[in-house]
Parts: sequence; structure tokens; C-alpha cells
Amino acid sequence: MGEVTILKALLATAWLLCVPADQITDYSSTEEVAGSSRLVTCACENRPNCPGTCSGHWCFFTVVHGVQSRGCFEQAQYETCRTARIPGLHISCCNNKDLCNEDLTEPKVPEVKPPASETGPDSVIMLVAVPLLLLLIVAMATCALVLWLRSRKPHYKDDDDAAMMKIPAGADPNYGDIFDEFCTSGSGTGLPYLVQRTMARQISLVECVGKGRYGEVWRGTWTGESVAVKIFSSRDEQSWFRETEIYNTVQLRHDNILGFIASDMTSKNSSTQLWLITHFHELGSLYDFLQYSSLDPEGCLRMCLSVASGLVHLHTEILSTQGKPAIAHRDLKSRNILVKRNGQCCIADLGLAVIHSQNNDYLDVGNNPRVGTKRYMAPEVLDESIRVEVFESYKQTDIWALGLVLWEITRRTVVNGIVEEYRPPFFDVVPSDPSFEEMRKVVCVDQYRPSLHNRLCSHPILSTIAKVMKECWFQSPPARLTALRVRKTLSKLDQDADQSTEKLKQDV
Repeated sequence: MGEVTILKALLATAWLLCVPADQITDYSSTEEVAGSSRLVTCACENRPNCPGTCSGHWCFFTVVHGVQSRGCFEQAQYETCRTARIPGLHISCCNNKDLCNEDLTEPKVPEVKPPASETGPDSVIMLVAVPLLLLLIVAMATCALVLWLRSRKPHYKDDDDAAMMKIPAGADPNYGDIFDEFCTSGSGTGLPYLVQRTMARQISLVECVGKGRYGEVWRGTWTGESVAVKIFSSRDEQSWFRETEIYNTVQLRHDNILGFIASDMTSKNSSTQLWLITHFHELGSLYDFLQYSSLDPEGCLRMCLSVASGLVHLHTEILSTQGKPAIAHRDLKSRNILVKRNGQCCIADLGLAVIHSQNNDYLDVGNNPRVGTKRYMAPEVLDESIRVEVFESYKQTDIWALGLVLWEITRRTVVNGIVEEYRPPFFDVVPSDPSFEEMRKVVCVDQYRPSLHNRLCSHPILSTIAKVMKECWFQSPPARLTALRVRKTLSKLDQDADQSTEKLKQDV
């Protein structure tokens, strides 16, 4: 405390010596001082360039935290004697006789205890201890909740036991009550924000399962569950910010949208890493799945319908207390769709998403400099005729890409013992990494569309899907189907297929 007092005294003294006199105010002098034009000789000490006496209109005596000083004021500085308001500073003035300030002394001030607001050692201890105690209580309660939830969760001896579960539509057996208990019920999706800020310290990274221009995807473990950790590269940080913003402010919990858990930053090797933590699906992306798997027509329909359902949820604005604005994906492709264990799909990667609320009349396109994937770009994007100020335009580009994804799925569907190898859209007319100009020529100038194998026409499910994808590829954006129309068509097809299967069982 002694060092603090000395420091205050030095600062106050320096202030008094340096600040212009008309800016100093006095609070301790109780005399009413009258103006005077008469010069008096004053005692002078502890002042710069002061030989012992000086001449002025006023003599002053100051005490700054025990440091005394005497000197002269000019007539213009008279207000200084009455108006100083600096704690620890005392100023008294006189001009009734020469050297009158030699007789001035500091008045005795009764001892006043510091107010309760001042932070003494005890106060500091309380300020630190109370939040720490509360934090400890919250941490213990959270741990107890996690342990309790884990005790309620069923365990399976092996994957066959898990496969025998009755899985609700779209649910994934890797995730039990813990996510539902922790996930917020407000407008956002995932864990509460403050919990998200600690996620990186709770996750153990196990293996890298994917790499790309965006960064890496790792399988990690958290509270005994596998989770996906998408680690963004520094050049793609805007995508991380965009996905974090959307997931934390928009209600996106849907069977066919990738389940979000948390978003966090962590430091590794003196650099900051941006993490997006989501549900983990071991079958990987639709692109990966189609490389090594083929489908029957019913499995093809299930996949196509689930992608369309996810896109409908994105495109639809929901007006309610827990509603959501409409969202256009802008980078829909098989690499950004994940395959779940029940054969359905979920849409991922919202780093380029556009948000629109008709109710609040706003369009938020974000500020991500990244563009979508050229191979999946619609004609109006390639020829730059898209109306960027109209939200419907972005939805129409999603429909174009949806048609290409349906084409990829149907290629890998077995009909009459025939199935084609996986190939990306336009594989037969552009190189593996096509340029913007190459895609523009093929799609806009030549108006080329992916070819459809004859076998699709021989099956009622695939022939209908083929018709749908053609109506997603119209050159004119308004002529294309909406996501809702695609879902309704495929839903009816699914119902008809179920009825046909049931009738066949009854006949047998």
C-alpha cells in the first residue's frame, strides 16, 4: 500500500506542475477569496526555477499526499484557489501580506475509512473466490448430469445388436439422449454457447477421415461418442464464421441436415484452429459412399427423397417463436451430403449459405469470397446472369445441383443386373478440374445435360426420378421444379412403392 500512496503523490504532483493553472480546481479552501490587483511577495519552495521567494497577486500553499509546495499565482489564476477537486490535493491561498503563505498549513482532516466499493485484500479474495465457487458447482452439476445420462443410455454388444434397433426415421444410433438433453431448445442449434467455448478441450481427435481445400475432418470422441471435427484452414475462416453464425441463430434440427453440436477455437503449434463439431457418420459423404456401394431402386429412392427433404427444410421460412428464415445452400454436391446408417442422407457444409426472411424483409448473402463448385454451377451462375438481389435465384441454383446429385445416385442403382461405375456430372465433356470457361461453354453455350442410361426407363421408380432430374435442369431458372415439388413427387412414389410391396406380400 505504501508504494501505491507514493505513486499517487508523484502523479498528483506531476499533474499540478504540468497542467495549466486554469485547469486546476481546489476543494479544500474554505475561505471566500476576493480578487486583488496588489502584488505580494510569497514564499517559494519545491517549485521549478524558484529561488526562495516570488512575486504575484496570490500566494499559495499546497499539499499533495504529504508533499508540500509554496509559490505565486497571477490574478488570472485566482479561480484555482477555490475550485480544485482532486483527491489527496490541498490548496490554500492568501494575499493579505508578504510571505503570508509561510503561515499556511494543511488543515486536519478526520480519518475516513475507505468506502466498501474499494477493493482491499479481502474484497479481492471475495471477488475471485465467489465466481470460482459458482463455476465449480456448475462443473460438478454438469458432470453429474453427463454420468446420469450415460447410465440411462443403452449399450450394444456389437454392430449387429445396434442394427436391430427400431430406428426412428432419420435418427442415428450413435447419438442417444445426451445430445437432446444438452441441445438448446431456443432459436439456435447445438449446445449452449458457453458450453461450446470449452468443447475443444473435451474432445480427443482419433483419426483424419477427410481432407480438402476447406481443411480437414477428424473423427473424435466426446463423452464416449464419436463426433466429427471439421478443422478449417486459415484461408477458409469465413466459412467457419458463416456456419457458426447460421447454426447458432437458426433452428436447423432436422433429420436430413447434419446435426450440429458446437463451434470452438483452439490453439495448436502457436496458431489458432477453427473447429466445427457435428454428428459423425462413419459411411462418409455421398461421394465416397457411391464409389464403393451400389443401390437397389428402393434404396435409391430413399436417398433421393432424404436429400430433397433436407433441401425443403433449408429453403422454407418457418414463422413461429422457434422459427427459421429461408436458406439457400449454394454449394450442394455429393461431397457435401453425408450418408446415415439407415440409408438416408443429410446435407452439410453451410459455409456459403444465403439467408432470407420475407417476414423481416432482409437478404443476407454473407461476405465469403469463396464461390461454389464449378461442376455443379447452374447456367445463370456460369453466364453471370443470376439476379443476386433476389433470393429465389439462389434457391433455383440449388435445384439445378439437386438434379445432378440425383443423377449421381441413379447411376449407382442396379436395374436388371446393370449398374454403371460412379462418375461425377459432366465427366464425359470436361476434365477432372474444369475451369469456369469450360463449364460455361458446356452448360450455357452447348446446353449439354448428363446422359441417362436406357435401363432407368424400364423401372417405375427410376423413370420417375429421371423425369424429376430433367425438370431440375431447365435452362430458364423459373421453369425448374421447387424443392417442395421434388419432395412431394418422390414422397408419392415412395408411398406407391410401399403399397405395391405390401400388396405383393399379401398375394404371396
